[in-house]
Amino acid sequence: MTRKTSFYYSFLVLPSAERRAITAAFDVCRAIDDAVDLETEPARATAALELWRAEVARIFGDSQPQTPQGIALQPFVKPFHLPREQFDALIDGVGMDAAPLRFQTFADLEPYCHRVASSVGLMCAEIFRYNDAAVLTYARDLGVALQLTNILRDVAVDYRRGERLYLPLDDLATCGCSEDDIRREVAEAGQGVRSPQVRAALTQQAGRAREYFARAVAALPREDASRFVAAEIMHGIYFELLKRIEAAQFDVFSQLVRVPRPAQARLALRTWWALRRGHIPQH
Repeated sequence: MTRKTSFYYSFLVLPSAERRAITAAFDVCRAIDDAVDLETEPARATAALELWRAEVARIFGDSQPQTPQGIALQPFVKPFHLPREQFDALIDGVGMDAAPLRFQTFADLEPYCHRVASSVGLMCAEIFRYNDAAVLTYARDLGVALQLTNILRDVAVDYRRGERLYLPLDDLATCGCSEDDIRREVAEAGQGVRSPQVRAALTQQAGRAREYFARAVAALPREDASRFVAAEIMHGIYFELLKRIEAAQFDVFSQLVRVPRPAQARLALRTWWALRRGHIPQH
């Protein structure tokens, strides 16, 4: 876990045992994700994921894991009741990235978001522990919000990386936008978003991300809020990222919009202090 990841500041606030458990879980998740992102051949990516599927079976079984990440995670499986099904769901979701794919509707995209993002939130929920099962709804909705924000930030990055496009085609059509419009913005990056149709489509996606952030806030039980300070720090950082994308007028083609590390640290401290005082942060 390095300072280069947005998760860094959220993990710092955790007690030692939870921090070690979540770092180990995150490192496995990162390795699963890299199995596709670092491969250029779909067949090799699929083979790498099958190796991770076997490794997850070892992590949750009686066999000795074969990777450093698996070895580090296995001791935390039983004490924290880690859900194997969420690791399997993550592999299924990441496997969808092995080849260019399209989602016709948001109803098609949402299960993908659950697999690649909400799954991690549901792992974390077990590590943080909770009293009210409504926390699981919070984890699912926050995961969707984070993934939609990632999709928005990475529109150009994903299209350059194997012509991946995660914006639902029906949403594009509603805004009068086509994939060709997206392709032109990617190819001609450097002068801001020139197509009103592309800007309208990205604005629509930002609105949906805001909706899921609001749903997560509504679902978080007050009695469990202080346990989820790490998740709420991620909430704050990603909501700030969304606001910066909006402030950049959705120019995600000529730049990769980021939240600088000092700003992340300030958001982490503000969120920690609010929850310590018994308040759910208003991001």
